[in-house]
Amino acid sequence: MTVTGSGPAAGSSHREAPLISGDPRADNTDTYAFVSPDAPNMVTVVANWIPLEEPNGGPNFYLWADDARYTIKFDNDGDGVADVTYTWTFQNHIRNAAGQFLYNTGVVRNLTDPTLNIYQTYTVTENEGGTTETLLRNRIATPSDVGPASMPNYARLRQQNIAAGVFPAGGGRNYVGQADDSFFLDLRVFDLLYGGNLSETGHDTLAGYNVNTIVLQVPKSDVALNHNAVRNPVVGVWSTTERQGADLTSGSANATSGQFHQVSRLGNPLVNEVVVPLQYKDAFNAIPPRVDHTVQPVVDKVLDPMVPALIQSIYGIPAPRTPRNDLFEIFLTGIAKNAPTAGGGQPPIQADLNSQVLNQDVNRSGFVPAEEMRLNMSVPVSANPNRLGVLGGDLQGFPNGRRLTDDVVDIELQALEGAAQSGHLVQALAAGDRVNANDVRFSNTFPYVALPHDKAVNQN
Repeated sequence: MTVTGSGPAAGSSHREAPLISGDPRADNTDTYAFVSPDAPNMVTVVANWIPLEEPNGGPNFYLWADDARYTIKFDNDGDGVADVTYTWTFQNHIRNAAGQFLYNTGVVRNLTDPTLNIYQTYTVTENEGGTTETLLRNRIATPSDVGPASMPNYARLRQQNIAAGVFPAGGGRNYVGQADDSFFLDLRVFDLLYGGNLSETGHDTLAGYNVNTIVLQVPKSDVALNHNAVRNPVVGVWSTTERQGADLTSGSANATSGQFHQVSRLGNPLVNEVVVPLQYKDAFNAIPPRVDHTVQPVVDKVLDPMVPALIQSIYGIPAPRTPRNDLFEIFLTGIAKNAPTAGGGQPPIQADLNSQVLNQDVNRSGFVPAEEMRLNMSVPVSANPNRLGVLGGDLQGFPNGRRLTDDVVDIELQALEGAAQSGHLVQALAAGDRVNANDVRFSNTFPYVALPHDKAVNQN
């Protein structure tokens, strides 16, 4: 792999690699996957793009790229290849480009109002086994929330989008629009892990910011192996962006016009930020999961991660012994008693949770270690979700999928320090970043994400 470029990194996958930090409309920020709490026969995936949307960021607000493809992918047999892919594409519309500079020219109460001067339509397709079906065509995306004077009832606009986003026979629906950024954390983690003395914690860095979001809800059987979610409940999930004319593996953002190339990818949170070395971040964004196990420098950093060594150097907490086959399970194979390991033998986390090898119809010989968010759709919805997920005794939480309320920063910090293998939290780091919940509440009904903010982030 050859990579070029330089730039800052921040957030879950907010600006996580040099090249994608310069292309926010293509930047996957987070992916969530969970059994729908209000529809337990359905699975929901939330995929977010465009990091750090300041609500007052006009007059040019936050459009989806019309030369990109946004996807949500499912691997149900563990070969690192998408078996079912949902794709969203967008088209721009401007009612008055010559005589107006405004996003909206008056109050917008409905998605079809002529006062919405700039709007986008989207088309959704589903591909399975090489066959593509168009599910929705030319539906209006919910616009950016300009503010209460322009859009006094954004919830109404959202509901209009949801009503128009119901898939035909077979069930399912989607929401496409703006939302509060669901990720919560204190980003001072990157100031040498909270200031070197855990003093820089307790501030939700992403509070008040928005993202563009796609929320997909489909029957479990639509994405399960052989369409049987009882025999085959585990799926791997990730989202991507494909750009026309950009090929990151060549070390250049230029390629033949008309060709689509993957430029952003997101399964498990924080992998590209804190596991993948700088030299390989752009290339990791460009490759599919099926080749992950062949990229030895990345596999090596799963087995011998950088974060525990940094914590040991700063806080004196001994790093767990390597090789870290527990992290190999969490990030690359899913957790199962007979999951493959890097060096052979039994995996250290002796539990059957969320590896595709648990699917009864899977061909084990085709299974490959691949970085995907794995979800066992048969685990019941938790009546009282624990923010620490599996580490907190809640098997429906991360790393078994990811719910909006899962505190993935604290979970992954503990996992990197060996808590998943030992079964005990590292008490010296138990407080984490002291940001334990989102700044606004999520909903228990579709599309679950909170409404976007409409006040300036820097407003006192």
